Amino acid sequence: MEYIVHEAFYNSLKGIIKFKKKPETFNAELKKGEADYMVSIGGDGTLLETLPFVVGTDTPVLGINTGRLGFLAIIPEENFSPALVALKNKKFTVENRTLLRLETSNNLFGKYNYALNEICVQRKDTSTMLTIHTYLNGEFLNSYWADGLIIATPTGSTAYSLSCSGPILLPDDSSIIITPIAPHNLNVRPVVIPDTYSVTLKVEGRNPTNMVSLDSRIETIDSSIELNIRKETFGVKLLQMPGHSFAETLRKKLHWGKDVRNE
Repeated sequence: MEYIVHEAFYNSLKGIIKFKKKPETFNAELKKGEADYMVSIGGDGTLLETLPFVVGTDTPVLGINTGRLGFLAIIPEENFSPALVALKNKKFTVENRTLLRLETSNNLFGKYNYALNEICVQRKDTSTMLTIHTYLNGEFLNSYWADGLIIATPTGSTAYSLSCSGPILLPDDSSIIITPIAPHNLNVRPVVIPDTYSVTLKVEGRNPTNMVSLDSRIETIDSSIELNIRKETFGVKLLQMPGHSFAETLRKKLHWGKDVRNE
């Protein structure tokens, strides 16, 4: 198997591993057909950082989990070798995952204006709430008084949205989740909408600036910036190995069915 290595990763490895010869490296997005697969070694955050390298190339990503929870990088570290054998023998399935696209008047995130897990707007300080006016296809839905608002994909339903009591969706669901962060009104609950809808957010608050994040990337905005969110026209491909399923991952990661009284 031939391989190319992210340049920063290679620089950290070369003092530890003796390479027969310097491998080919990359530090920018790959060209279409340049690689058959991308292997991400780390946690879910590491896998999210691979997206700018592969989006638009149809290169599927395999996540090897050396982190902790891991809903994206689900192959345990001890199964790394069998996973490589499965890659070589093409014994895998490919899952197409939805991305969300953020559009703003100032092109806030440049060409990397998409997210696999969620787009989130939240307060920049810890003392004041935000008022987030939310519209679906241009129709007013609600003004959320909260610490922030999460717009999540089905993939992101097990990420930040889950920690804010959002619902879990299957990865191939065709929906988007709107989850408030610590809402002031206790009757406000997460809402699930079709992924054919567009979501518009207008943010107000005492602080003149607030934060917007696309997965792990963060930028600052002021209240004049309107956030327009919709399903991206392209997605990302994730590889799953034989014997792995989303239902199994949920049971294991969330310890469903376990009772310490029976252990």
